[in-house]
Amino acid sequence: MLPYISDIISVAAPVFTRRKGNTEESRLQILQQQVSELQAASLQNVGDIKALAEQLKTALPLLEQEMRQEALQAGAKSRRAGVLCGLALGLSALALVVAFTALLSK
Repeated sequence: MLPYISDIISVAAPVFTRRKGNTEESRLQILQQQVSELQAASLQNVGDIKALAEQLKTALPLLEQEMRQEALQAGAKSRRAGVLCGLALGLSALALVVAFTALLSK
């Protein structure tokens, strides 16, 4: 773990402007530059989030409509399957009646 600490620190440090100054004034300037870069990045993130929210706002009603249509189609298929099962049950009952009638008539 100890040999990797410098790598971890270098990754955890800001990825924007690197600290290269030796004097207090140069460090302060670098810090101010890093702060302004972070502010610019956060403003960019806000813009991206707003754009994604707008896309979601337009996509969500379309998805809901599609889901409703799929649900209606699934309901229709379920009713159709129920009707077919009822017909099959009726035909099987009729076949049993015909078979018993044929068996009893002999």
